[in-house]
Amino acid sequence: FAGRTTTHCAQSHPLPHRQAFLGVIAVAVAPAGVGRWEEMASSLDAPNLDDYLTADSLPQEPPRSLTLRDLLDISPVLTEAAGAIVDDSFTRCFKSNSPEPWNWNIYLFPLWCLGVVIRYGLLFPLRFLTLILGWMAFFTAFFPVRFLMNGKNRLKSKIERKLVEMMCSVFVASWTGVIKYHGPRPSSRPYQVFVANHTSMIDFIILEQMTAFAVIMQKHPGWVGFIQKTILESVGCIWFNRNDLKDREVVGRKLRDHVQHPDNNPLLIFPEGTCVNNQYTVMFKKGAFELGCAVCPIAIKYNKIFVDAFWNSKKYGIQTNICIYFVHTYIPSFFHILPRLKCLPGNLLQCIWFVL
Repeated sequence: FAGRTTTHCAQSHPLPHRQAFLGVIAVAVAPAGVGRWEEMASSLDAPNLDDYLTADSLPQEPPRSLTLRDLLDISPVLTEAAGAIVDDSFTRCFKSNSPEPWNWNIYLFPLWCLGVVIRYGLLFPLRFLTLILGWMAFFTAFFPVRFLMNGKNRLKSKIERKLVEMMCSVFVASWTGVIKYHGPRPSSRPYQVFVANHTSMIDFIILEQMTAFAVIMQKHPGWVGFIQKTILESVGCIWFNRNDLKDREVVGRKLRDHVQHPDNNPLLIFPEGTCVNNQYTVMFKKGAFELGCAVCPIAIKYNKIFVDAFWNSKKYGIQTNICIYFVHTYIPSFFHILPRLKCLPGNLLQCIWFVL
C-alpha cells in the first residue's frame, strides 16, 4: 500500500531441522571432495573442553564499577533505541499532514491571494450549486422507484444502483475529483469480498461511482443516518453498532449470507476499522478474511500536494470535512484494484500480510 506499514505483530520463523541443515552442508561441500568433508566432520566431532568444566573453574573477570567511559560507549545504542521507539509511535498514523507553506515571498503571495478569491468566491458557490442540483435530480427519480415499485426485482435494483452511482458521480464532480483507476473493473460474483485502506468517507463515494458496492459501515445519527436507511440500504449496505456487543455476531451472519448470492452487489470492507492518514497502514482486522471467499485488495492513494484527504474525526465533523473538499483546487487520487487472492483457513495470516 501507499507508504509504510505500522503493526504490532511479531513474526516467528521456524529454525531448520538438524538433518536438513547437515544435508545443505553436504551438498555445498560435495564438489570440494570427500577428503575435505571428512576433515570438516572430524573438526565438528572435536570435544569442547568448556562443556566439561564447571562454572567455578572458568576464569572470571573481577567486578568493577561503571565509569563514564562505559556510558559514553553505549550512548549511541541507547539513542538509536529511543529514536526507534519514538519513530514507531502508533499515533503517527492518525495525524493530519500539515501543508508546507509556499506563499513566503512578495512574488508568490499575490498569486496565493488570487487563488483564495477564486476557490472561495467562485469555485465554492459553483460546486455547492452543482451538489444541490444533483440531490434534487436524484430524489426526484429515486423516491418514486423506491416507494412506488413494489417488492424486490432486478429492474428495481438495477435502477436504484444506477441512481446511487449517479449521485456519487455528482459528489466527485462537485469536488473536481480527478480519479485514475488501475486494474480490472469490479464485478458481481459470489464468494468474493473487496478490501481497501481507509482515509476518509470520500473513499466510499469515489468507489461507489465506479461500481455500486455494498459496504459495511457504522451507524450514524442525523442526516447521514437518513441516507443510510433510505438510500444505501437499496444497494445492500450492512450497518453495525460499536456499542452493541451482540451486534458482531449478527453482522457476521449477514456478511456470510451476502457473499453467497451472485445477484448481490460486490461487498466492500475497510478492514482497518478507522480512518488513517494515507501515509501509513495499520494492521487489518481479520473479519474480512474469515468469510472463506476470495479477497480483492484495493489500494487508495491521494496526492498530498493538492489535498489532505484524511478525515480527522476528533477535529472535524462529517459536514465540515465534506465542505473542506469544496475549497480545494481539485482532488487527484489513484485507485489500484489488485488481483484476487484466495484465503484459506490455513493461510489466513499470510493472506493478511500479502494484502498489506
